[in-house]
Amino acid sequence: MTATFQTVDPFDLVIFGGTGDLALRKLLPALFHRFIDGQIPAGSRIVGVAREPLDDAGYRAQLRASMAGGSRDETKLDTFLQQVFYRPLDARKDEGWDAFAALIGEQSKHIRVFYLSTSPELFEDICRRLGQCGLNGEHSRVVLEKPIGRDLASANRINDAVGKVFAESQTYRIDHYLGKETVQNLLALRFGNALFEPLWNASHIDHVQITVAETLGLGRRAGYYDRAGALRDMVQNHLLQLLCMVAMEPPASLSPDAVRDEKLKVLRSLKHIDGSNAAQLTVRGQYRAGVAEGQSVPGYQDELEGAKSDTETFVALKAEIANWRWAGVPFYLRTGKRLPERVSEIVVAFKPVPHSIFGTSAGPLAQNRLVLRLQPDEGVKLWLTIKDPGPGGLRLRHMPLDMSFAEAFGVAQPDAYERLLLDVVRGNPTLFMRRDEVEAAWRWADPILAAWAESGEAPRPYAAGTWGPSAAVALIERDGRTWLEDSE
Repeated sequence: MTATFQTVDPFDLVIFGGTGDLALRKLLPALFHRFIDGQIPAGSRIVGVAREPLDDAGYRAQLRASMAGGSRDETKLDTFLQQVFYRPLDARKDEGWDAFAALIGEQSKHIRVFYLSTSPELFEDICRRLGQCGLNGEHSRVVLEKPIGRDLASANRINDAVGKVFAESQTYRIDHYLGKETVQNLLALRFGNALFEPLWNASHIDHVQITVAETLGLGRRAGYYDRAGALRDMVQNHLLQLLCMVAMEPPASLSPDAVRDEKLKVLRSLKHIDGSNAAQLTVRGQYRAGVAEGQSVPGYQDELEGAKSDTETFVALKAEIANWRWAGVPFYLRTGKRLPERVSEIVVAFKPVPHSIFGTSAGPLAQNRLVLRLQPDEGVKLWLTIKDPGPGGLRLRHMPLDMSFAEAFGVAQPDAYERLLLDVVRGNPTLFMRRDEVEAAWRWADPILAAWAESGEAPRPYAAGTWGPSAAVALIERDGRTWLEDSE
């Protein structure tokens, strides 16, 4: 059976921060790919908004330069760009808003999506002005990019400010990891197969590892990143959301609130990490000069032009979920910059066979593992013990049943933003965070940040191109386990 694309109604999608890195590198290309597949109806408009003094032609030229090359169809790109417009606006100044409101008002029946790809400090100003212009009607939605605040208090201030203009049902807090194909397949694997769900508990699972590793350094994000750090930037949102998808109970259905209710239960069941145990359960690091992707690279503070900073670029921690399904099962989370590989994956390690009947000459029995790789090559591996073919006795080997989505289905996997942007247009919030999820995540993360601040200890150094500080290895190996960098 061939899958068909779901159609959407005509819409206006406005990107605040339309000249920024996220818009140029992810959002506009994602919309172009949906245009190629016929999912953007005629008459729909994409409007970039930023402070740069550009006009429509100038913005289209900028997009053409950033999106040109490769195998792109230039004729289709030309057609797509005719649906793209630009308006210069400053969120904190009055000039231009009346004209902007008039432009959006030209299509009063269109669904309106306002994507806030800006600093969170501007969310309140933008939403207030959208409300003053009457652009927050029932067919309007607002998309909030992470990070939503620096802690629970600031997240509540942002959510309160947005909530004065847009109802919770109109507010989409985006985490693009939830749009990745492998994360969607985690639901299908767990709840669509009789093989896994009966084993998906503390009686059969030894531990879970979640790794999100980057080879890049600061790039253009230095100003933001040095104020945030790896825990705020990655753990509080991306990694916790992945943990929720692994650990949640079966929802009654795939309705938005049914799924999000179960994720919320997981967040509220996380054991506290605070000043009493943070030293034993967390490791924070900061990269020094080293070698990444075959080239010498500077250290973090060198990239900050020598400014002293105690911001962590690496975090490893051991989390536990205090409920019946997961009691005693550790979840090891790890993320960092300037690591050896760009890889995001979830490893579910099952408990070892209690007794081997094969004898020592056959070799050791390795644990079964289910590996879900989110990037760079999305797919699923199930590691099994089998007999090595051939005569001369029985020899055991640990081999994977390996399914690459690209190879299995013969099509390129869509970027997460392609799915999520059109889900907003459809009004489907299933893959977006509800306010109470954000609050629960911050309630768990805040005590960790406070414990680090109170300890006064600097992040542990690690050389760029390595897997973080040695303490991260000790964190898992003192439990008799090891990090599985290559899933071998």
